Amino acid sequence: MFVLVVGGGKVGYYLTKELIENGHEVVLMEKDRTRAAQIVDELGSIVVAQDGCEGKYLGEAGSNRADIVAAVTGDDEDNLVICQMAKHHFDVPRTIARVNNPKNEDLFRHLGVDEIISPTRMALGSIEQDIPIHELLHLATLENDLEIIEAQLQPDSPAVGKTPSQLAIPEGCSLFAVVRDGVAISLRPDTPLREGDKVLAIGNADCEIALHDQLIGASVEDAATA
Repeated sequence: MFVLVVGGGKVGYYLTKELIENGHEVVLMEKDRTRAAQIVDELGSIVVAQDGCEGKYLGEAGSNRADIVAAVTGDDEDNLVICQMAKHHFDVPRTIARVNNPKNEDLFRHLGVDEIISPTRMALGSIEQDIPIHELLHLATLENDLEIIEAQLQPDSPAVGKTPSQLAIPEGCSLFAVVRDGVAISLRPDTPLREGDKVLAIGNADCEIALHDQLIGASVEDAATA
């Protein structure tokens, strides 16, 4: 497999190094000539010291025969431009982009980037694993501003003993599964919910307050103002 990596920072450097060690053909583009020279000293003459945002140089680096173009610079705008050129001018089958600002993820998906790597999102996901169980847990972000959300039902949850059909689930949101005793099962309208259940929902951000009220219970702030 031939992979063209654009961006010679730590992410690009270690990605390139791992790809080489796994037997792949790799070219790394880095516009900073000093940094490019450092990488040449360590990895050999696989480095093109040019700006990957320039279509001319992207072509000279071999994007017309690349299986994958991975844009991993520290600049979201540059990464988007690189992937757009790779996909639409050089017919690269698969593009991968590093996205530093999570707010840019939907734009990247909308414009056809095949895969998004978000260090910020990954770190946030790890941090959210430590959120207390009486809060909603965001598991994944999907297209069109949809998210997969988990709620673990505590003894005082208003949902315990009820079925999904008895809950006031907002429009645009759906409860689709429950993890019970380590086993995932489909959630039907007549499935009774139990203490300890981890309920999985899909919906947009506007559903979150209503989901919290129905599955976790009103927050302290809401109760105080009620």
